[in-house]
Amino acid sequence: QVQLVESGGGLVQPGGSLRLSCAASGSIRSINSMSWYRQAPNKGRELVASITSDGRTNYGDSVKGRFTISRDNAKNSMYLQMNSLKPEDTAVYYCNYYDSYVQKWGQGTQVTVSS
Repeated sequence: QVQLVESGGGLVQPGGSLRLSCAASGSIRSINSMSWYRQAPNKGRELVASITSDGRTNYGDSVKGRFTISRDNAKNSMYLQMNSLKPEDTAVYYCNYYDSYVQKWGQGTQVTVSS
């Protein structure tokens, strides 16, 4: 089994920054992919960014140039640095892990961008 724990959400003013973290534990395989998704009220879940175990990244169009995804394989952890935050970035952010055998979601962390 894989467990995911997210942290770092909160309230921030427009233009501000936040850093989200996701710590994975359990049966972590060497080849995997981790991602951040988000879901705003009354909207579907959308991909924010993903990163493979060998460091390949992919970003949603709405966050390109503002968000940076990274990971530390030694710590089985993933991060999302969010800069120039906008009110439309307000959502619950979910960590996702998958490998050849399992997919797992974290419990989510709320990010609210408001003045």
